[in-house]
Amino acid sequence: MRVLGLDYGEKRIGVAICDELGMTARGIATIARKYWKRDIEQIAGLVREYDAREIVVGYPVRLDGTEGIQCEKVNRFIDVLEAGVSVPVVKWDEALSTKEAESLLIEADMNRRKRKGVVDKLAAAIILQDYLDHQ
Repeated sequence: MRVLGLDYGEKRIGVAICDELGMTARGIATIARKYWKRDIEQIAGLVREYDAREIVVGYPVRLDGTEGIQCEKVNRFIDVLEAGVSVPVVKWDEALSTKEAESLLIEADMNRRKRKGVVDKLAAAIILQDYLDHQ
């Protein structure tokens, strides 16, 4: 079963997909956010293209376990997403996935400009891989 992973951000949405066995995740796209309808249409298109059966969205719970303003934004996004796709949507603690992705790219000696283009889809892959590892 294929699962789509999303890292929702203010300007971009990172997208990842897993293999058919649900074992490994890889980043596939970065969606530059414009407006809700277009963003959801692009995600729905990826669900169809990859025949995904579920969507996992990174949920930015604070380190102390509480929900903040970012969680409210993600919850609104999930509400709109659920209305626009026909597969279940699951929240998953993103646990500093963007910082981890950024660190990996710096370690790989990637310059700042190139990092900006891939950090979101790498963060989505980290979120999705964590979800898969816990299943």
